[in-house]
Amino acid sequence: MKAARGSVVSKKGTPWGTIIAVVAIVALAASVIIYYMVQSAPKRAQADREAAAASFAPTASEPDPSKRIPGVVTATYTGSVHVLPTERVAYDKTPPFGGPHDQTWATCTGIVYPTAVRTENMVHALEHGAVWIAYNPQQITGDALNMLSVRAKGKPYTMLSPYPGLDKPISLQSWGHQLKVDDANDARIDEFIAALRSNPNGVYPEVGASCDAVPGQFDPDNPPPFNPAKPGPDAKPMDYKGSTAAQGEQGMPQSAPASAPASAPASAPTTK
Repeated sequence: MKAARGSVVSKKGTPWGTIIAVVAIVALAASVIIYYMVQSAPKRAQADREAAAASFAPTASEPDPSKRIPGVVTATYTGSVHVLPTERVAYDKTPPFGGPHDQTWATCTGIVYPTAVRTENMVHALEHGAVWIAYNPQQITGDALNMLSVRAKGKPYTMLSPYPGLDKPISLQSWGHQLKVDDANDARIDEFIAALRSNPNGVYPEVGASCDAVPGQFDPDNPPPFNPAKPGPDAKPMDYKGSTAAQGEQGMPQSAPASAPASAPASAPTTK
């Protein structure tokens, strides 16, 4: 009997099924980890860039830290001047970063627009405290475009779009501020965003204004297209006072005073 039992034990084989299952689980776990590391790398790199730019966040003692950023150009513009969807503005800058604009703002809730959007709508979003990252689609593609996209996608008060004919690869706009750079790795991009996006210190006219889509007036999935043609003689000048039939904020008449929940308090500054 003892000999028989010994013979049965000695004939037990290696548990290959168990070994294969364990190896498969380990391989699957490793592939999941590798996939996560690869997919999350752009976001982790962006988190590092934002941490490096944190010292440019606005404070009461330094309301506009963008003044420390080399290359930033500023101008003073009057806010709340609206034109109709059929009208154009003869802007003084390319891309513009202030001046008369469409009565409806472009959605600026972390939107990455795949095609160029009507300029007059984009400028209105700047009035609400958004940062607009524009890029030359002939110069910015692939990894460089991905680096810009991760700065905008899902970030409140931020929008990214191509801008055909742009004289530099990348141009950042906030109301009254502009920075043009050559490289998506430029640290000044994140410094500009940290200093000016939703800055609460009156560097744009309508503090606290919405960046949400305006139902029935602006569809972020099908926005009004960019017009590359030079504005004609009927374009509104930079000192324009606003179209009579244009609506004000929240669809109010242009001449009506803003009130809650309008996009800006009456006491909000209108110039830098």
